[in-house]
Amino acid sequence: METEHVKIHTEFIKLQDLLKFAGAVETGGDAKLIIQEGRVAVNGEVCTMRGKKMRPGDTAVIDGETALVVE
Repeated sequence: METEHVKIHTEFIKLQDLLKFAGAVETGGDAKLIIQEGRVAVNGEVCTMRGKKMRPGDTAVIDGETALVVE
């Protein structure tokens, strides 16, 4: 599994914005689609909320392949 560390300079970042910021998806529409399809797990649980607040220490895994760790 590929792991990418994403540094943020705010208290949190929304899940859909994290996917775009990290380059895991090209558009917000793509982010919305894969999240709604249940293809993203946050901290080990499937998450279908695009606006999920991701804080430092949280992990998002896309299709079981790419892990984004918020720092």
